[in-house]
Amino acid sequence: MAIKVDHRHLYLQVIEHLKKAIEAGIYKEKEKLPSEFELSKQLGVSRATLREALRILEEENIITRKHGVGTFVNVKPLFTSGIEQLSSVTDMILQAGMSPGTIFLASTRQKPTESDMKRFQCTDEDEIVMIERVRTANGEPVVYCVDKVLAKAFPDHYDYQDVSLFSTLDQIGNRKISYAVTQIEPLGYHEKISPILECELETALLVLKQLHFDEADEPILYSINYFKADKFSFHVLRKRF
Repeated sequence: MAIKVDHRHLYLQVIEHLKKAIEAGIYKEKEKLPSEFELSKQLGVSRATLREALRILEEENIITRKHGVGTFVNVKPLFTSGIEQLSSVTDMILQAGMSPGTIFLASTRQKPTESDMKRFQCTDEDEIVMIERVRTANGEPVVYCVDKVLAKAFPDHYDYQDVSLFSTLDQIGNRKISYAVTQIEPLGYHEKISPILECELETALLVLKQLHFDEADEPILYSINYFKADKFSFHVLRKRF
């Protein structure tokens, strides 16, 4: 069906039309869109106008264009969060109306590396507790977590099935996490982690490396979280000063 002409630029109308078609399920997630020739004919616009609309939709992560293959509808993220707001993985899953869970993989006590000593401002006489877990949403694995905590700040009695390490440190360890310094890195298919998260070959990962501080500005927790990029979307509010 051709779009109706109004006062807006034609490519903006095409964008709105395709978004509504995707939301209505006319074009489903992971489904291939008609060819540019077919789409431009259906919508009654030039291929140049269509390409501009598709370019913007790709920038918005709504579609993916694969050269020589076609254009596909991306999976809509289940979880979204403002990166300026420090939320636990548990809270993010709960806010999406899903049930959080934990698959415990391993826990070890070890001597700190040089990087650990810089992060935690500790000495080689201290110990680090390293915990590896998979976080689930309604039973589906969505995040692979590696957490490092100073042993002296870690509770003596910890149930490794507890869903929130934040809550454990606060309620049992009496160390409330106040803020974190975060680094975000994109990552392609990972030989170890991607199969655990049941990722398809084309599914990327978003890696959040975070050093968390307590209310006394002391570093307490270092986390490396591998998020399935098709399930999570992070955004940030930036202000001009």
